[in-house]
Amino acid sequence: MRTIDVSEVTALVRKLCIDANYYLPADLRQAFVDGQQSEQSPLGREIFGEMIANCDLACENNVPVCQDTGMAIVFAEIGQDVHLTGGSFEDAVTEGVRRGYIDGYLRLSVVGDPLRRENTNDNTPCILYTSMVPGDRVKITVAPKGFGSENMTKMKMFTPAATQEQIIDFIADACIGAGSNPCPPIVIGVGLGGTSDKAAYLAKRALLRTVGEHNADPLYADMEQRILDKVNASGVGPQGLGGTVTALSCAIEPFGTHIAGLPCVVNISCHVTRHAEGEI
Repeated sequence: MRTIDVSEVTALVRKLCIDANYYLPADLRQAFVDGQQSEQSPLGREIFGEMIANCDLACENNVPVCQDTGMAIVFAEIGQDVHLTGGSFEDAVTEGVRRGYIDGYLRLSVVGDPLRRENTNDNTPCILYTSMVPGDRVKITVAPKGFGSENMTKMKMFTPAATQEQIIDFIADACIGAGSNPCPPIVIGVGLGGTSDKAAYLAKRALLRTVGEHNADPLYADMEQRILDKVNASGVGPQGLGGTVTALSCAIEPFGTHIAGLPCVVNISCHVTRHAEGEI
């Protein structure tokens, strides 16, 4: 059994909130470079160049890569051989988000109640998902999510008789219909199976996959590629101004489901698909 004081959790979450907003993952920046090379529209290539320059300037100057620093989504994997001391784990995560957003001078975009709409002025509450895993470590991933893209989320409860083509069309149509709203080129996360809430979680989790990496199952890898092909043939293009690269990546995460159902959730991320992870 390994003992970890929750103050370490707070410190790590604080750091990850800042890092995720300042520094884009290397695979995502490379996707910008690759996208610029394959984009056929001159304006689209110019936009990719601006995206690359913006990402590099944010990194060099330690400033947010986007003015919308999002709502903090926190994924925590807690080793079953860890003993947490010093207080509540959830409170420690919340405090880390509060410190990270205030200390990092990140935009405070969260309201405490969905109808009263009063800003909490510290970007809490965050969205926290925890899971127990083998081992004696705590792994935390912070993935800030802006709502230009989050508002484009789509869900459909298919019947088990649905065909692959119908599912692919639904996912592609959700992305194409979003147009310029999610600040393309986008990253597509798809949750397939489980229950409605599980599918939504899987779709969000799918956005953490390395850009361009397909599902290990050939069935889903083929679907991912077909979705990408349809979305990129739409002509929406970078920032919705036309072009041949509307989406950078598509990740499908499947899960077992009931014999009577087939939930599907599409969660779209903007071109700055931010996330940072660390371990204690």
